Amino acid sequence: MPTIVNCPTCKSKVEWSEQSPHRPFCSKRCQLIDLGEWSFENNRISAPITSAEDFSQDMIEDIEAMMAKNEDDFFK
Repeated sequence: MPTIVNCPTCKSKVEWSEQSPHRPFCSKRCQLIDLGEWSFENNRISAPITSAEDFSQDMIEDIEAMMAKNEDDFFK
């Protein structure tokens, strides 16, 4: 079963898979809105992640699989 996440910008449901090229965002538009928020320092990391329990096992495996591919297509 695919992992479903909420788009950080508009909160719509997004499937975390190869079919969602802008994941975790639903679209390029939401991706760029988020990038703008970070560039204007409206977003901050408030506290360090204290444990791996903050992530589901499926999410960790998906992230590791993406990293293993060594694809740098985030901004394409």
